[in-house]
Amino acid sequence: MMSRCLMLASALLAACNPVWAAQGAADLIVYHGKIVTVDPRFRIARALAVRDGRILATGSDAEILKLAGPKTEKLDLQGKTVLPGLIDSHVHAPAASMFEFDHPVPDMESIQDVLAYVRARAAALPPGQWIVVSQVFITRLKEQRYPTRRELDEAAPHHPVVFRTGPDASLNSLALERSGIDRNFKVTDGQPCRVERDATGEPTGILRNCGRFLRVAPSEPKATREDRLRRLKELLADYNSVGLTSIVDANTQDDEVELYRLLKERGELSCRTFLTLHVDAQAPLEQIEARLRKAARDPLHRYDNLLWLRGVKTFLDGGMLTGSAFMLQPWGISPLYGIEDPTYRGMRFIEPDKLYRIAREALRHGFQFTAHAQGDGAVETLLEAYERIDKNDFPVRDRRPNMSHASFMTREAIATMKRLGVVANMQPPWLYLDGRTLLRHFGQERLRYFHPYKTLFEEGVIVGGGSDHMQKIGSRRSINPYNPFLGIWIVLTRRPRWLDQPLGPEQALSREQAIRLYTINNAYLTFQEKQKGSLEAGKLADFIILDRDILTCAVDEIPEIQVERTYLGGRLVYQRPEPPRIR
Repeated sequence: MMSRCLMLASALLAACNPVWAAQGAADLIVYHGKIVTVDPRFRIARALAVRDGRILATGSDAEILKLAGPKTEKLDLQGKTVLPGLIDSHVHAPAASMFEFDHPVPDMESIQDVLAYVRARAAALPPGQWIVVSQVFITRLKEQRYPTRRELDEAAPHHPVVFRTGPDASLNSLALERSGIDRNFKVTDGQPCRVERDATGEPTGILRNCGRFLRVAPSEPKATREDRLRRLKELLADYNSVGLTSIVDANTQDDEVELYRLLKERGELSCRTFLTLHVDAQAPLEQIEARLRKAARDPLHRYDNLLWLRGVKTFLDGGMLTGSAFMLQPWGISPLYGIEDPTYRGMRFIEPDKLYRIAREALRHGFQFTAHAQGDGAVETLLEAYERIDKNDFPVRDRRPNMSHASFMTREAIATMKRLGVVANMQPPWLYLDGRTLLRHFGQERLRYFHPYKTLFEEGVIVGGGSDHMQKIGSRRSINPYNPFLGIWIVLTRRPRWLDQPLGPEQALSREQAIRLYTINNAYLTFQEKQKGSLEAGKLADFIILDRDILTCAVDEIPEIQVERTYLGGRLVYQRPEPPRIR
C-alpha cells in the first residue's frame, strides 16, 4: 500500500511539473525516523526525500532511499520524530525584536518588581527623561492592580513615568503634567478615552485608551535601519530554534514592511512571512480606501511563498487584561479592572457601519480582513459585518475573513463562523497566563466558550494557534511566550498558571488536533494549505526534527521539547548546538 501511495504521489507530481520531476535524484533524504506527515489521514512515514526545496516523497526507508543519487545528502534520524515546520499565526516581530535594544528588561511579577525597575531606570537616566514600562499586564502581577500615581511618584519623582499595558496606562504626576492631563482635561476629538478621577475630580493616573494624548519622548538611543534589520534577523533565527518556519506579522506598519522586504532581498528572511497591514480605523474612510488601493498595487501583494502582503487589520475593541474588551454582558463592578459602572460593557472603537465598509473594501481589494476582537460583543459585531457583506455584496467564504483573538465566544458565534467560512487566529498563552484572573472575575459559566478549541474543531471552523509575541527575544521569557510546544501543551491540558485545576477541560484538544493547530490550520488561515503545513509530495520542504516523540511522551514533557534541526525549503536554518563534552 505504501509503495502504491508513493508511486501515485510521484506520478501526480511529475504530471503537474514534468521539468521538476525530470531533474533526477533527491537533494536530501532523512530516514529511519518517525515522519508525522499531518496529511488528511495523519499518516506516519519512516523517511522523506527533498528536491529543489520541495518534498519529493515520503514513505518507507527502502522506498525513499531508492531516490538517492551520488550527491544526495542522507541523514539517519535514529528514530527521531519529524514534524512539518510550525507556524505562528500572530506575532509582532519587528517591535518585539527591538524591545531590549538599549538595555535588558527583567521579568516583573509584582508591583515591587515594577517599582524596582522604575527606580533603576531613574538612576540610569537624567532627570526629566521618560521612563516607559510596556505590556506588563496587571492581571499577571501578583497584586493584580496598577502601580498607583503615588507609588510611581515615589519611585521616580524627577522623571515622567508611564506604565502602559495595551490601550490603558498608569501615569505618575510628572507624566500627567507633561501630557496636559489635569482636572480640567476634556476629550474633544470624539474618540474613545476615559480618564479615571478620584472623589475630588483629580486624575488618579489611570487612563483608558488615551495613548494619543501621552507626550512621551523616547529616552533610548535611536536605532538605525541596520540595527533594526539585525535585531529582526536575530529574532527570526530564534523562532527557527523552536521550530517556527512561518509567521504571520499581525499588525505591520509601513516601515516594518520595508524591513521584511530588505531581509528578503538580502536572502536573510529565515521565516516565511504573511504580512497583515495596519489600518487606522479612526481615519476618514476615504483615507482608508486610498491606503488599501495603494497596498493592492504593492509588488508584495502578489503571492510569494517567502513574503506576502495579504492581510489587513484594525482594532475593534480593547483588551481582556485591561477590562476594556467589548462584551455582550456587563463586565461587573471590579476593583481589579477599576470598573465602577455596573452597566459598563467595555470599549468598542469602530461603529458597525464603518466596520462593514472597511472590511468590504479590504476584501474587495484582495486582502484578508481581520480585526482585534477580544470580547464576545466584539466577535458578534465583526460577524455581523461579515454577514452583511455576504448578504449584500459578495460571498465571503473563499476570502477567508479572519478574527484576531476571539477569546470570548458564544455557541451562536461559532455557528455563524461555520456558515460564513470565518477563520480565527487564537493565542493559547492567554489561557495559560490569564485564566486564573478571568475565572476569578467571570466565573465558570461566562467562560464556557473561552478559547473553545474543541468546539471549533468539532464544528469545522478553522482555527490556528499563535502567541501574540510583543516583546523580547527568548521563547519562554518573551511577552507573550512564543514557544509553540508550550502552546500545544496549553491546548492539551488547559491548565492556567497559578491554578490547581484545568479551565474548561471539555475544550481540550487531542495531540493530533493540537499539532494541526500550529501546522496545516495556520497554513489554511494564510491561503497556503496547498503549499505547506503538511509533509506531502510537492509541498515546500519545511520540517523540524525533535529530540523526543511528541505523540507518545508524557504530556508534561511537551513544553520541554527541543528542536534538533529546522529546515526551510530543504535548507538547514537551525541546528541545536552539541552539549559540551565532560573530560
